Amino acid sequence: MTANPYLLVSQQTVADDRLPPVSTMVMNDIFRPLGLTLSKLRQDRIFDEASQTADPVHLMRVFGIAAETAMKYIDTAHPERRSTLWR
Repeated sequence: MTANPYLLVSQQTVADDRLPPVSTMVMNDIFRPLGLTLSKLRQDRIFDEASQTADPVHLMRVFGIAAETAMKYIDTAHPERRSTLWR
């Protein structure tokens, strides 16, 4: 419940949104020992959201991804809904 526009905040930035976001270096230092990369973490978040909503427009707005990318996540999360064209 913060007015801060960043997804990840620190003890300093949660109270003052004029401060810069948490740096990539800090995030790498946290997740690298766990065997995670920021890219993989973002992919996991997008996939989880696709599993919950199945709405490509929602994914595009929330994550700033292209329509084609959003549809790939939707198709992967919901293979039973994938449409196939007759040839």
